[in-house]
Amino acid sequence: MTMPSLWLSLFRQTAAPGTSLREQLCRALRQAIANGTLTQHARLPASRVLAADLGLSRVTVEAAYAQLETEGYLGRHVGQGTFVRIAMPRREASVQSGIPAIGLGLSRRGEQIRRGGGCQDPLRPQAFCAGSPELRAFPADTWRQLLNRRLRQDGEALMRYGDPQGHPDLRRAIAHYLGQSRGVRCSAEQVLVLTSSQQALQLLATMLLDTGDTVWVEEPGYRGAKTAFAAAGASLLPLPVDQDGLQFDPQSAAPRLICLTPSHQYPLGATLSLPRRLGLIDYARQHGCWLVEDDYDSEFHYDGHPLPAMQGLDAQQRVIYLGTFSKVLFPSLRLAYLVLPPALVEPMVTARTVQDGHCTQLSQAVTADFIEQGHFAAHLRQMRQLYRSRRDTLQALLTTHLPWLSPQAANGGLQLAASLPTGWELPLSRQATALGIATPSLSSLYLGTPRQEGWLLGYAALTPDEMAGAVKVLAGLKRPG
Repeated sequence: MTMPSLWLSLFRQTAAPGTSLREQLCRALRQAIANGTLTQHARLPASRVLAADLGLSRVTVEAAYAQLETEGYLGRHVGQGTFVRIAMPRREASVQSGIPAIGLGLSRRGEQIRRGGGCQDPLRPQAFCAGSPELRAFPADTWRQLLNRRLRQDGEALMRYGDPQGHPDLRRAIAHYLGQSRGVRCSAEQVLVLTSSQQALQLLATMLLDTGDTVWVEEPGYRGAKTAFAAAGASLLPLPVDQDGLQFDPQSAAPRLICLTPSHQYPLGATLSLPRRLGLIDYARQHGCWLVEDDYDSEFHYDGHPLPAMQGLDAQQRVIYLGTFSKVLFPSLRLAYLVLPPALVEPMVTARTVQDGHCTQLSQAVTADFIEQGHFAAHLRQMRQLYRSRRDTLQALLTTHLPWLSPQAANGGLQLAASLPTGWELPLSRQATALGIATPSLSSLYLGTPRQEGWLLGYAALTPDEMAGAVKVLAGLKRPG
């Protein structure tokens, strides 16, 4: 780039409508000095030359030079010209996409969160994205009617700040629903409404864990829970899972907290057996540790009858129950909930006030109406039938077209786990991604080794034709060896 084109480029980059030409030139020069394009003692063009290069009047350039001389950026010497007077501190941090490199004083917890990679769900789900519900079957017209009625009746009140514990109507609806469908023993006073299960886990980590505390997690298990607990400084101890759920040794040193998915283990799909449930509850009672029961998709059970929630078996108030509406209604609703032991309600609600304060009141009120008027139960019945049919379709397609893939038993949920031979997951996943097919990794959900390679294939949001097309793509992948 020649000197005239350099000045022209700098000038154009900092141009702003409504700003005088003198100030635009001042901005260009300040920026060039700040980013090192112009270093200390560098000589600037004569005002006459720069004016000609930029198509400005010499008066404008002289005025800009004088302004920057007054500010201390430039120095002018008779017979020698105009020079950069100052040396700007060197920027060590590299910049990519406008984001400074790490090294700006993050806390240890902040750095742990950054390294963990976060927990963002895909914005535009591809075929086989795990955990995505079928939104095309949602009763949007019914929801719209309930929304409009609430706006007419309570619009002004619902636009105000809300109760940090949650809208009373929704808390009552949740408590009643959980008592009827999951055997949870609670009152509305024990329900805390939040924006997501991830917020719930983060809140529990903040309030229940100190640096160095041990947390038992399932192996493999939900990455969001591990990220939340690790960010709080906890030491994670992964425990293996078999066909009866989490395996644990009652003689082991007690952790501070145990996090598990007993109704439908994530990601392998096992149900925690009743003897192990009772054993864990007794262990928590003896050692004073907390049990977090993540019941993330228990509404969708297709074969036989699901076991009631662990919380209903706990007479010692050591179980914290976690649920979400993201899978049963729609993800952008941003509503989840905790059922807390009475002793934890006040401190957890207080902690919630220093996060985001409260969930949107309108969404809570409409969700309460949706539940209380029977629409929720009807929607669940319809989706159970739909998802069961789609699970069966996917299992048949995998058996017919992908004999090298080994599906796990899938008695419920929105996805099924399938095993791959060692060394196959990464190369096949790369090919599938390039062809627009998401194949969420199974091995990435392990903390330790050995890791089972495979995929977590979401089927709930796919029609039979969409599934068949995606399976056809996977069948054409080039397999290792």
